[in-house]
Amino acid sequence: MHVRRVGDTGLKVSRLGLGTMTWGRDTDEHEARDQLIAFAEAGGTLVDTAAGYADGASEELIGSLVGDVVARDEIVIATKAGVSRRTGSRVTDASRGHLLSSLDASLKRLGVDHVDLWQVHTWVDDAPIEETLSALDTAVASGRASYVGVSNYSGWQTAQAATWQRAVPGRAWLASTQVEYSLLNRSIDDEVLPAARALGLGVFAWSPLGRGVLTGKYRSGTPADSRAATSHFSGFVSAYLGPRSQRIVEAVVRAADGLGWSPLEVALTWVRDRPGVTAPIVGARTAQQLRGALGVEELALPEEIARALDDVSGFPAGNGEE
Repeated sequence: MHVRRVGDTGLKVSRLGLGTMTWGRDTDEHEARDQLIAFAEAGGTLVDTAAGYADGASEELIGSLVGDVVARDEIVIATKAGVSRRTGSRVTDASRGHLLSSLDASLKRLGVDHVDLWQVHTWVDDAPIEETLSALDTAVASGRASYVGVSNYSGWQTAQAATWQRAVPGRAWLASTQVEYSLLNRSIDDEVLPAARALGLGVFAWSPLGRGVLTGKYRSGTPADSRAATSHFSGFVSAYLGPRSQRIVEAVVRAADGLGWSPLEVALTWVRDRPGVTAPIVGARTAQQLRGALGVEELALPEEIARALDDVSGFPAGNGEE
């Protein structure tokens, strides 16, 4: 698998990342093992997780496989801190104390002495940005993280954080931002991508398949074995089942039919090769699904099809999902 530099840093990752949000909850140890084996055999290196994924069970599962399925120095472990659901509802905390204690807990669950990339999972209004970013400085200075980044920040938030880190020598520069991006959600086009490009940040795209909708699996209903059929993901997926999304999915299906590809291959290749994107993060339910995604390595969308998908998926000014 081809590798790409993460922004202006020396960190290099595979141009597809392995997402593990469901590991330890919907994805058991055996399925996770098969996925990691398939990913590593394809040359994948970037494994993305978070302290809040399955209340830490995702990190624990990765930790149980590192050194067994794949050597530690053959993967790039990226994790996040600042979001949890231990109380039963989503709680955010980007204070310095919480972030650093969360990092220590992540290292313990992962069974490593450092992570390659540590990210603030989301912007939190009641945490001073200077305090949040000071935790990143400490993580790098102490050797607990090699690189640091942010996740789910808006354009101005990304620019503010990255500029603050560059303002004084000795601060840890931001390496990356992780944001949702797909043909169904292009909200980062106008501000986040330009900010990342101007300030030298890599961009990791989560949910590049539009929460699974761009695979075409929901065209005629909700499959019983799909994420939309589960109580914890039904609302997450249904947000992308409106008329606008349907038009885009049909365009992807037509493109796939013309190329002899799957809709997944069309949608994922489009995101992977968008200017500024370092790597899409692919979260699969099964190893078989993951192998389908890994098959895009040798594919490239013809320019005319990429332009047509750009046109059908772009938002008119002030217009959103219908």
